[in-house]
Amino acid sequence: MRLLITGATGFIGSRLALGAGAEGHRVVATGRAETEVEKGRLASLEDTGVHVAAGSLLEKDFAARMIAGCEAVIHLAAAQHEANVPDSYYRNINVEATRNLLEAAVAGGVRRFAYGSTIGVYGSASDIALDEESPTRPENIYGRTKLEAESVVRLAAGRIETSIVRISETYGPGDLRLLKLFRAIDRGRFVMIGRGNNRRQVIHVGDLCRGLLLAATAPAAVGETFVLAGAEVMTTHEMVAKIAHALGRAAPRLRVPLAPVAAAAALMEDVLKPFGIQPPLHRRRLDFFRKSFLFSTARAQRLLAFQPRIGFSEGAAQTARWYREQGYLESR
Repeated sequence: MRLLITGATGFIGSRLALGAGAEGHRVVATGRAETEVEKGRLASLEDTGVHVAAGSLLEKDFAARMIAGCEAVIHLAAAQHEANVPDSYYRNINVEATRNLLEAAVAGGVRRFAYGSTIGVYGSASDIALDEESPTRPENIYGRTKLEAESVVRLAAGRIETSIVRISETYGPGDLRLLKLFRAIDRGRFVMIGRGNNRRQVIHVGDLCRGLLLAATAPAAVGETFVLAGAEVMTTHEMVAKIAHALGRAAPRLRVPLAPVAAAAALMEDVLKPFGIQPPLHRRRLDFFRKSFLFSTARAQRLLAFQPRIGFSEGAAQTARWYREQGYLESR
C-alpha cells in the first residue's frame, strides 16, 4: 500500500521506513534534516528510493500534499527531548500537528491512521504491570501532550479507522539515544546512579516496526490502543550487565547515590531553562535510573498475534556491532 510515515528521520521512523519499503509498501515520508544524524538517516532513505519531504505538519497545505494518494498513515513525528522551549512548542508539534494531519487524512480518504504514542502517558509506574486500561498520569509536558493527541485521534474514529500504539523504551541498530551508555560501558567509565533496581521492558526496533505495521494494516487494530514492549523484564543493573557482555567488557561496579544527583539536575534545569539554555543534566534524563515500567502486552498478542522475537542479549549484540561498524565505538 501507499504509506505515509512522519518523523522518518528519527530513529524509529527511519527504521520503519526502511522496513516497510523492504516489505513492498510504497513509502511516502516526511521528517526534519537539521542535525548531522538526521541528515545521515535522510541520505540512507534516499539511497533506498524513499524520498523524505521537508515541511511543517502545522501547515495545512503541506499536510494535504503528504496525504495525497496514501492508504494509511503512521504518525511518529513529535517534540520529545527539547528542554529549552516553552510548553506551547510541545503542544503545537504533538497536538495541533496531529490534528492537522488527521483532518487532512479524513479529507484525503485515507483508510487507517496509526498514532505512535508513548508509555510516558502513564507517568510513574508501579510494580503492577500496566496495560491499555491503566490510569494515565503523565508527569511532563511531553507525556501530557502525547496523551492529548491520543484524545484527538480517538475523536476522529468515526470518520477514519484509527489505532494508537504506546511505545516502550526502544533500542537497536540505528539508535543513538543509548550510545552514551554503550560507550561509557565500553570505556569502563559507566557509573550507576542509584541502586539500578528499577525495572524496564525495552523493545527492539525491529519488533516495534512489525507491531506498528500491524497497527496500520490489521483489521483487529481498528479503534484499539496497544502497548508494545519487549518480552523480558530487566532491572537497569541487569541491562547494563548484558550490554557489558555484548561489548566483551566486565560489568561496571561504580555507583553513586541518586538523591544528590537528582537535586543537581533540578537546580540546573530551574536555573538554565529561563535563559533558553539546554541543561547538561535534567530530571527526565534521570528517569533511566529511577523509573520502573512493567507492561502487559496481552491485547497485542490476542488481537494482532504480536510477539517480540528479539531478546535483549541478541539485540544488544546487534546494537554494539552496529555502533562499531559506524565508528561510534572503537573497533576490537
